[in-house]
Order: sequence, then structure tokens, then C-alpha cells
Amino acid sequence: MDPTRPAPPADTDGSGSAAAGPAADGSEAAAADGAAGADQTTPGRGRHRLSAPEPTPLTSHGPARVIAVANQKGGVGKTTSTINLGAALAEYGRKVLLVDFDPQGALSVGLGVQAHELDSTIYNLLMEKGVEADDVIRPSGVENMDLLPSNIDLSAAEVQLVTEVGREQALGRALKRTLSDYDIILIDCQPSLGLLTINALACADAVLIPLACEFFSLRGVALLMDTIDKVQDRLNPDLQLLGILATMFDQRTLHTKEVHDRVVEAFGDLVFEAVINRTIKFPETTVAGEPITTWAPSSNGAEAYRMLAREVIAR
Repeated sequence: MDPTRPAPPADTDGSGSAAAGPAADGSEAAAADGAAGADQTTPGRGRHRLSAPEPTPLTSHGPARVIAVANQKGGVGKTTSTINLGAALAEYGRKVLLVDFDPQGALSVGLGVQAHELDSTIYNLLMEKGVEADDVIRPSGVENMDLLPSNIDLSAAEVQLVTEVGREQALGRALKRTLSDYDIILIDCQPSLGLLTINALACADAVLIPLACEFFSLRGVALLMDTIDKVQDRLNPDLQLLGILATMFDQRTLHTKEVHDRVVEAFGDLVFEAVINRTIKFPETTVAGEPITTWAPSSNGAEAYRMLAREVIAR
């Protein structure tokens, strides 16, 4: 089916009573969401039950599974999901490396790093001889989670790589020596399907697609899927689609629920059970420079990302 084909609206103003599951946050805004009503039996919508098993402890680490967090549409929660998924995975004893592969450096900023003040970033790792990953990787402030930072310098790499031999494999070569040190590497891709994103897909084992529960977000999914197919065919035949994560779910609106239902109908089990609701907590964590799992560890938002982490490990 075509997930972008709109269904007839259930009401004229796009709003309505919510019957979606628990709000993904313990804040007053989330409490207001929950007051609209909840249906715990509605499949795949806001449910944070323990359907994914509790991960077993690891006795050793590596080689890493590389996951690209990608969507060419901006503002869908890629960076927020990368930070909080990484932190939740680290809570479960996984050694995690977060790779900021966006020249905007939002991932670095979201972990309290002043990207414009960095002397060494992933740009230096990609473009300068003699620079190793260990020279650039830094602690994130979260136990078991490290950061490979970025800033605006990375925008020059996309231009410079055009003339390079094997330009699509530059990131894979840069990360090769780090694979044995981590269990999971999460790459936060820029909101485009340019050469940097192709590099991330070319070296990844799987792709995680955050998808905002808005109609316009659906329109870009087909283009991203086409790009993934081309990468599989030409550069990385082992690349898999790990799953689609519904973000910015607002259970007060019927439009949000309709979009989510359409995604589930189109992609089935590829849609994660974890659903990330809209909440003021996520902007607060950006200001604080830490993930929601440490900023508001008992919030429903933190629990949603812990559930996502369990699902990622189980898949």
C-alpha cells in the first residue's frame, strides 16, 4: 500500500479525543495528554510493556554492530533518538559509540560539547592522514558511552570526498579500528541523502528510521527506502532495515494516530513497539546536555527509550 495516501479525516479540525497509550513523559504536559484517555489494548501505540526481553549481561565486548539513524527529513527526532537510545543501551551494559555525522553538530551539542570549540573532530579523522579514531573520541559523560564529535568543518568533507577514490567507504575505513572496542555504534546522519549519509549507509549493518507522526514525514519514506535499496545493490549488500521508530506522537490528535496506523499497516513488524511521545522533557535535556535517561530517569520518555533499546538488542 501507499502509506502517504491520506485517509478521510475522522473529524474536521484534525483533533479529537486520544485513545493511545500512556504519555511518554512524567511532566505536566504529559499528564494533560494522559487525561485525554488511554486504551492499553491498542497495538503498537504508546505501549511500553515489556514485550522485548530484558537483555542478558555481556561477558565481553565487540565487534560492534553499526546502526545508521537516518531520515532525509529534518526535525523528526534523529539526534534525540540517537542520544537517548545510546544512553539506554549503555544502561544495559553495552559499550556504545555515538558518531555525530552531521555538520550541524547537534549530537555533540546535545551532550554538552561546544562543537565550535573542538580542535579535532570526525572531519580530521576522515580527511587527515595520521589521525586515528582514538585521537578524536571523547567521553560523553554517560558511563559506557563515548562520542565521536562533529562541527561545521564536516561540511567541507562532503565536497573534498567527491574526488577521492572509494569516497563512499571513507567513514567505514575511519571506524574500522574501533569496531572491536564497542558493542554498538550509532551514526547520527545529516538530514539529506548526500555523500555523508551514503557513507553511513555503506558502512552500517542496519538502518533505524525515526519517523515523525505527521503526514509530510511519510512522503519522504519512499525516497529513503529507494536510497537504501540502491546502497544494498551497489555498496553494502548486507545492509538491513532495523526498524521504523514513531516519534513526536501526540495522542491528543487523531491525525497523529492515523499516521501511525498507516505506518504500521504499511510496514508491519518493522515498526518498533516503542513510541516516542511529544514532551517538554526532550528540549530540557538538550539544554542540560545529557540524555533523558539521566535527566529524568523515571519519566515515561526514558522508559520508552529503554524499551526501544531492548527491541534493538532483541533484533
